[in-house]
Amino acid sequence: MSESRTTAEFFFDPLCPWAWMTSRWMLEVEKLRPVDVRWKVMSLAVLNEHRLDEVSPEYREMMETQAWGPVRVVTAAQQLHGDEVVGKLYTALGTRFHNNGEGPTREAIAGALADVGLPAELVEYADKDTYDAELRASHKEGIDKVGQDVGTPVISVPGPDGAEIAFFGPVVTPTPRGEAAARLWDGTLLVASTPGFYEIKRTRTAAPSFE
Repeated sequence: MSESRTTAEFFFDPLCPWAWMTSRWMLEVEKLRPVDVRWKVMSLAVLNEHRLDEVSPEYREMMETQAWGPVRVVTAAQQLHGDEVVGKLYTALGTRFHNNGEGPTREAIAGALADVGLPAELVEYADKDTYDAELRASHKEGIDKVGQDVGTPVISVPGPDGAEIAFFGPVVTPTPRGEAAARLWDGTLLVASTPGFYEIKRTRTAAPSFE
C-alpha cells in the first residue's frame, strides 16, 4: 500500500534570500518524504508597511522601490494562469535574483517570465495594484498562522492528528541536500508539533550561500 501524501503550504516573497534557500530545501524534502508543496505568496512590503520608520534607510528604500514588483507579478500570474504556475515562476525569479545575482530588476522579472513561458505583458503588473487585494489576502493567510513577529517563509502542514502545524523558517545556509534535508524536515515537524513550543534560535553568522 502506497504511503499517503500530504500538502505543505509554503508562503514566500521572491525578494527574500532566506526564503529562497528554504524553498530549495523544500524541493529536496518533496523528493524524499510524502509531501507535495503548494506555493503561496506573502509580502515583505505588506509586512513592513506600517513600520518603515523603524527600519534602516536602506531597508526602507528596498521595501518602497523593490519589494512590491516581484510579488505583484507572481500574484497576477496566479490569478490569470492558475496555481500551477506559481512554483515554476518562483524558481525562475529566485534563480535570477539570487543565484545569478541579477537582483529584483524589471529585466530579471521579464526574463523569468520568458523562462517559464508566461506572457511578457505580466511584467507590467509590477507597477499596478490590480491584484493587491488578493496579494494581501494571501499574505494575511500566511502571517495569521504564525503571528506578526516573523517574516518569510512560513510553512503550514497537517500534523499527525490532523491539526495544523505552522512555523516560520527554518532559516539555514547552505541548503541541506539529500537525507540531511529529510532529517531536518522530520526534526522541524517534531519540534513544531510539540505542545507549548514557541521558539528556537541562534545567532546567524553566515551570509546566504546560493549553491
